Amino acid sequence: MPKYQQALTRQLKEAAPVLSGYYIDSIYFGGGTPSYYGARRIASLFNTLKEHYNVLLDAEVTVEVNPDSISGKDLRLLNKEGVNRLSIGAQTADDGLAKNLGRRHSFAQVEQTVSKARKAGFENISLDVIYGLPSQTKEDWADTLNKIIVLRPEHVSCYGLRIEEDTPLYIFKDNPAIPTDDDQADMYLYTVDALRNVGYRQYEISNFSAPGKESRHNLKYWNREEYAGFGPTAHSYIGDLRYSYIKGVPAYIDALAGKRNILTSQDQISKSEQALEYLMLGLRTTRGITGDEYYNIYQSSWEPIEALLFDYEKSGFAHRVDGRWSLTSSGFLLSNQLIRKLLEAHTQQRFTVGMPWKKNEYAANQTS
Repeated sequence: MPKYQQALTRQLKEAAPVLSGYYIDSIYFGGGTPSYYGARRIASLFNTLKEHYNVLLDAEVTVEVNPDSISGKDLRLLNKEGVNRLSIGAQTADDGLAKNLGRRHSFAQVEQTVSKARKAGFENISLDVIYGLPSQTKEDWADTLNKIIVLRPEHVSCYGLRIEEDTPLYIFKDNPAIPTDDDQADMYLYTVDALRNVGYRQYEISNFSAPGKESRHNLKYWNREEYAGFGPTAHSYIGDLRYSYIKGVPAYIDALAGKRNILTSQDQISKSEQALEYLMLGLRTTRGITGDEYYNIYQSSWEPIEALLFDYEKSGFAHRVDGRWSLTSSGFLLSNQLIRKLLEAHTQQRFTVGMPWKKNEYAANQTS
């Protein structure tokens, strides 16, 4: 850890002159498990940022924590140093299900962590939970969600379980203990209704917040804003350039010592790719998308895309409010398929660059 701290601090200092023209309104210390890394090290990194970057006084500063690796003393230190938001990995209120996930904490520890955080001065807490766990019933999920609501976090992230290859949970692939797609859909729709009924606003497929407590940091990704990442495998998006750093802590430490190249990818994102990302990311949010915004990114016809959106509206998968198109709760369940068709419509329209909105008029003139 000391060697990693030294390398990460060095990278932050070396990158500062390049980012001197930016004002920082969001900082996110993400996992692994930053709380296990230690509050003092996190505070030191934050002080480096405050010293070398233009960090705004009202910046949102988030630290991810697990209930089994954070103390009241650490929480007080973080809050004193200026960390003002916590993201706590609760996952489930069922201790048996948590054990199956390999989690090392109980739900009682989640409750204790929230209580300690409030006493330490935190007024913005997010809780992460997962539905669709092995052997989890709809009643189990309702119980977890109700216990989360009782804690009154300002933000709730609800994720459906995805079983990935080369992970411990892969043993459950195709196992009848995994809730069916229909069961997971019921859990999701219950989540949307239950959280809305107690005052939470859904602003993205998996994210809900009290008014004004949306995650500023996550919104930057979904709104395609610029961000800079630091540390192994971190990604950045500056201007039209997206790049990422080397994987693995030892390799990262070697790279900062000049023993190897730190970059593993560097891509210039074309206007067409930016428009694809606008469609894909914008339709993850309840704010949605518009033809004008799409056209400002990439001068291509909006008509084929809007035609699909009208079809989605007829099926109850999309709606238009104040000129903005977004998916409904039912549409979010099918977002991968629905967005894929929109991306295909975009790709087929690339030949219209330079003739936006006038395709039909142009064709008519040529015919006459």
